[in-house]
Amino acid sequence: MPGGSIYVPEDEKFTGQSPQQMYEKFWVEAISERRKMRVVKAVVGLAAGIALAIRFAIPWPVAVGLFTAIVVAAVDAYLAWRAHEDTAVWRGKRRGEVITGRTLRRRLAKDGYRVLNGRAVRGQASIDHLVIGPGGVWIVDNEAFGPEIDIAQYGGRLFFGEKYGATMAKGLGDAAGSLAEILTRQSGIQVTIEPILAVFGGRMPRGGMVSAEGLILLKPRLVPRVIRARATDAYTPEQVEVLARTAARELHKMS
Repeated sequence: MPGGSIYVPEDEKFTGQSPQQMYEKFWVEAISERRKMRVVKAVVGLAAGIALAIRFAIPWPVAVGLFTAIVVAAVDAYLAWRAHEDTAVWRGKRRGEVITGRTLRRRLAKDGYRVLNGRAVRGQASIDHLVIGPGGVWIVDNEAFGPEIDIAQYGGRLFFGEKYGATMAKGLGDAAGSLAEILTRQSGIQVTIEPILAVFGGRMPRGGMVSAEGLILLKPRLVPRVIRARATDAYTPEQVEVLARTAARELHKMS
């Protein structure tokens, strides 16, 4: 097992398997147990519904109990599905850049923002999304983490589980600097760029956002909201168009 201990014998059925394969195996093996627990929760919901109906003199207490049991079971099923779906990008079943790109276009286009996907500085950095709009310019990259990885900052330093995140923060910061320099030089408009990392999976603090070492990390659905809230520059529609055209011309489009 990856990262296994020398004090714990390895299980042959997991030898050579990736963390994603192991996660999927455990998920399938636990289906029957989850169903049993769902039945238990539904029974508790049934009893609670009947008790509440009797307590408050609500007609048809059995029907109320059945309704409560169905709701409890449905919520439990949804939460289990949601937890599994949150690992889809990490497991390679979905593409994070597609999800984030669609979210950015859908939520920001109406506010005059332009989104360029899959761009690179020739011979240097590559980024998943470049966002240009009235409030400024951002680069947005995507990263997927396993469900047990805690993403947090301590003392101003970024951590992914027990690993430092300085390398990733520096890489995105350098990419932002390179792109800002090119756009400023080629457009004649002063540009500063803030890097954002859209996080798939992992465990984020309450609020779904971490800021450390010059990098903002947050869940993809929150990226448009943060971009609008952190607007600092004031570009006219004409300047936005010039910057978007300059970026399209100067930055290599990745396949």
